[in-house]
Amino acid sequence: MTVLDEVPMANEPASLSVLHRVSRVLSSELSLDEALGEIVGLAAQTTGCDACLVYLVEAEKNEFVLRASLVPHTADVGHLRVKMGEGVTGWVAQNLSPVALSTKAATDPRFKMFPALVEDTYEAFLSVPLMSKGKAIGVINIHHRESHQHTAEEVSTIQFIGEQMGAALDRSLLEEENARLAAEAEQVKRELETRKSVERAKGILQRRHNLTEEDAYLRMRNESRRLRRPMKELADAIILAEELSRREAE
Repeated sequence: MTVLDEVPMANEPASLSVLHRVSRVLSSELSLDEALGEIVGLAAQTTGCDACLVYLVEAEKNEFVLRASLVPHTADVGHLRVKMGEGVTGWVAQNLSPVALSTKAATDPRFKMFPALVEDTYEAFLSVPLMSKGKAIGVINIHHRESHQHTAEEVSTIQFIGEQMGAALDRSLLEEENARLAAEAEQVKRELETRKSVERAKGILQRRHNLTEEDAYLRMRNESRRLRRPMKELADAIILAEELSRREAE
């Protein structure tokens, strides 16, 4: 059962119900993207909107990336980016203040149309920052197809979700960034190991066949392609063969 399947307890205030359900999501074993998907659905369920999108910050680029959407955007989630101060989303992130547009949202001077997002053709638009430690770590956008007067309760509910999400998402973003950096470090390590093996194997071929460095490399590259084997694997085989030959000669 997902959070969206839960039924609020009788006589439970709406804000408490939202808090309970958001807390369940953020304390669960869901991945960051799975949790965001649940939050998007919860926001849609509690506001009756037709669409909801969540952007999260990429601090090193000073941009916000679309990370979750109620309406499927397979090609855009993880790729569509908004700069700080760009469009309503960027304005909200920069000014740390919500924007509620009840009708003809696209006519607002801050609005920027993204052709990939059908939501940008909708009439009403509510955008709220996701806050952590006094800064925006994301933005949640609520869209209605028709004109819609956002009530104070709706705005406060989305702000409430944003406040609850903020700190937890900030931690998840940090964990995600650490994992990315670790993966990059591992990739650099593998590349260095490959380079060392290839250099050593080239030297063996140069000595064994009286080749230039370039010819030795070209022979390895062509053999790698012919055998459809990685250069590292081929280089290691050349090194191993050389070591075995040396042992036999001793």
